[in-house]
Amino acid sequence: HVQLVESGGGLVQAGDSLQLSCSVSGATVSSYCLAWFRRRPQRVREAMARMSVDGVPTYDDSVQGRFTISRDSAKNALILQMNTVNPGDSAMYYCAADTKGPGCTEYEALYDIWGQGTQVTVSS
Repeated sequence: HVQLVESGGGLVQAGDSLQLSCSVSGATVSSYCLAWFRRRPQRVREAMARMSVDGVPTYDDSVQGRFTISRDSAKNALILQMNTVNPGDSAMYYCAADTKGPGCTEYEALYDIWGQGTQVTVSS
């Protein structure tokens, strides 16, 4: 069965860069729509970026131009490159897969496989 394991979170300063990785097992990284969500304190979980099976990325407006989602086929991992982070990016970041398809949306309820999350904290 498909499993997702996130890594790369930590404490950084505003303006820094950080790279998150989601290791995929039980499938190839290009098998399903994969997405990065985050949950900020006292907020609902939000979709930040997602990549369709055919490799098309989509971003939330709040991270467009700062975050980049990509696939590392050699490592079978989904990558989130976070640049110019700010305190508002502090959150628990989750990797998720929609294994039922066929679309690739921002709707949390459609994602059926989730990682355990990795914490990102940005100090000002």
